[in-house]
Formats: sequence, C-alpha cells, structure tokens
Amino acid sequence: MHKENFVVDISGKRIAVILPIADYDKLIEAYEELKDIKAYDKVKTLNEPVVPLHQTIKTRINKG
Repeated sequence: MHKENFVVDISGKRIAVILPIADYDKLIEAYEELKDIKAYDKVKTLNEPVVPLHQTIKTRINKG
C-alpha cells in the first residue's frame, strides 16, 4: 500500500483519508471477502442439511 494522506479539521483532528484507488479497491475486496467468510461461518453453525444447487433450482422452477 501507499502512504495515506489525511484530511484534518481546523483543530488538526484526522477526519478523512485520501488513498489511491488501487488501495481502496483492495480494501473493498478484502472487506467483501470477510463478509462472505462470516456469512459462511454463520450458516455452518445452523447444522441444516445441504441441498445440491441443481435440486434447489429444479424445486424453484417447479414452484414458479
């Protein structure tokens, strides 16, 4: 990552950060991956039976 630049208020308190788009994109990608991992972990704790994707699609088509 590159060195970040801060926006400060009149008292010198950091209120925002400026960073290159490439760094921002990496942060967003990592955040989205973390959300996916947390969602997966949550579902795994439910101990529900696994339904194959093709079966789910077939069931939804038949209901539709």
